[in-house]
Amino acid sequence: MSQHFDEIPNNAIIDSGIARVIPCKKLSMSDPFKWLVLGLKDASRAPVLTLFFGIIFTAIPWFITYLVQLTGWHLVIMPAIVCFMLIGPFLAAGMYDVSWELEKDHVPSLWHSVKAIKRNAVNEWGLGILLVVLMIFWLRVASMVHALYPPLLDENFENLFPFLAVGTVIGAGFTLLVFFLSAFTQPILMERKVDLATALLTNMNAVLNNKGPMLLWAFIILLAVLIGFATWFVGFVFLMPLIGYGTWHGYIATIETKRERHFE
Repeated sequence: MSQHFDEIPNNAIIDSGIARVIPCKKLSMSDPFKWLVLGLKDASRAPVLTLFFGIIFTAIPWFITYLVQLTGWHLVIMPAIVCFMLIGPFLAAGMYDVSWELEKDHVPSLWHSVKAIKRNAVNEWGLGILLVVLMIFWLRVASMVHALYPPLLDENFENLFPFLAVGTVIGAGFTLLVFFLSAFTQPILMERKVDLATALLTNMNAVLNNKGPMLLWAFIILLAVLIGFATWFVGFVFLMPLIGYGTWHGYIATIETKRERHFE
């Protein structure tokens, strides 16, 4: 990883004048894998908290599945999956705190992780509201796609495929938008205590200037989600904390923090 924050040419985000943009580093394509290794070390150092957060992230899709079975509306699966991915960054705040505490050679605790959401409460809840608005907007779009499904057709794969394909494409677009807005926004708010606009623009600038590595990180997150669903959500017990810890290390490797940090 680069040791210094390189001077990055101005772009529309930096020149917008809306808020301050915190400097970022230029990443290499190997950096996301380093974040995973560091996340794995954190998981081994805090196994109980890792299991706790993993169970929470496993219970969420199980609950979604239960709702699908309860309502009998199979087309709710796709919007529910995207909703899960939309609120994931916000729910991961506790895991970011675990990695931060380990980085400071402190012993992480559940109570300290719970309090993390109050560290920059107004702006962190603002981020949560933004994600909820995007989630609601996605649900409305998904409802429109569902409304186009002819009720007289047999519910087989051949008939469902066009609608599932459209939903997948639209859902992928929403997911990329959320990633562009929130990949590191929550860690920025926690560590820097800045306003939401600064965190959003800083995150967007970092993603924009590191398209390759950040798209790779997005693919790794997507792969983890797919593996989790393929294992009937059991994989989330380990994979979601790993992604959460890795995201924290991605943040401190990408965006200038309050303290000088060194990476091997």
